[in-house]
Amino acid sequence: MTSRERILTALQHKEPDKIPVDLGAMMSTGIMGIAYNKLKRYLGIEGGRTRIYDLGQQLAEPEIEVLEIIGADVLPIVTKRSLKTSESEKWKKSELPDGSPCEVPEWFNPELLPDGSRVLRDETGRITSRMPKNGYYFDGVDHPLGNVSTLKELEKNLENLLYGPADEETLKDLHERVKHLYETTDYALMLNGAGGIYEWAQGLRGWDKFMMDLAGNEEFAAGLLDKLVDAHIKRLEKILPAVEGYVQIVQTGDDLGMQDSPQLSPKSYREVVKPRHKRLYQYIKEHSNAYLFLHTCGSVYEFIPDFIEMGIDALNPVQVSAKDMDTKRLKREFGNDITFWGGGCDTQRVLPFGTPEEVEEEVKRRIGDLAPGGGFVFTQVHNIQSDVPPENIMAMYEAVKKYGRY
Repeated sequence: MTSRERILTALQHKEPDKIPVDLGAMMSTGIMGIAYNKLKRYLGIEGGRTRIYDLGQQLAEPEIEVLEIIGADVLPIVTKRSLKTSESEKWKKSELPDGSPCEVPEWFNPELLPDGSRVLRDETGRITSRMPKNGYYFDGVDHPLGNVSTLKELEKNLENLLYGPADEETLKDLHERVKHLYETTDYALMLNGAGGIYEWAQGLRGWDKFMMDLAGNEEFAAGLLDKLVDAHIKRLEKILPAVEGYVQIVQTGDDLGMQDSPQLSPKSYREVVKPRHKRLYQYIKEHSNAYLFLHTCGSVYEFIPDFIEMGIDALNPVQVSAKDMDTKRLKREFGNDITFWGGGCDTQRVLPFGTPEEVEEEVKRRIGDLAPGGGFVFTQVHNIQSDVPPENIMAMYEAVKKYGRY
């Protein structure tokens, strides 16, 4: 089977020749630059480029040589002109927090503050994200709608914060890239970033204020979410036709879970958030023949029937260490209706802190739970972090090869 056939077979809830594998097909199945450099050294790979394409999470773009070694089956398609196969981006040499080399976009110039933190500013000089001293990520710190309290104020302040429609140059580049990859490789292709509204609202308002909106001002929360759905659909009206027939998966994402529970009550989700999710997801399903992928972290067991009802085909990251996310139970209850894209190896304890032998046992267990009958794509739970030893990374992929044959 080709990689594309393998992914499609799994998504059809059939057993391919072997379990398909994903590293970096979207920005929650990737690997941080520090870990990536260590992995390349461990594999004896010299040269190449460690390009940090997700600057907030400090994710490296996996190179084809690495993807071939681990047996990956999926490539990402991003809507920005500068990423992946396009060479229009100008890159410059830089260093990661551990001093190892990387490349970053030429425009990326974080400012070092006296307290040792690094910040990014917008065109007005306002700090939008910050990496603390000795930190590893740039966290968003600006919530531009934090002081808005009415729908009238929302209407006035929101317009400049929304995504505009994709311009013709971007669409042309996107179409050419996805067509080229479809015709010259046999990888499955995943369109990244088709829509998230819950997390976007949290970022615009601040997490605390948006949660209070949901609890005490549902009309305002719903109005904001409606505007965000509208903005996504406006972009998708042009983007989906540009990639139709070439991508096999369309990715959306909204983190709804915490370690020990959902972030919000099922009642609040179903009354306020779900109707807006449903409108966005149905638009994608009606305007694309691709499978619909949802990334949502944490304990989301209670919402899985809602995801299935709305047409979600694949669920990620399957956070196995969170409450109620036992893989055997998930497969038994939902395995006929949704593909589990993840859950292959716990990344909170086992992958960073276990022995290679413990990593192998973890992978063997998760494969045993999730693989039978298809409906499973292997990837670790969320991104491989900077402290994960390369020995454990390769133990994980060797275990997939060992136990992943049907």
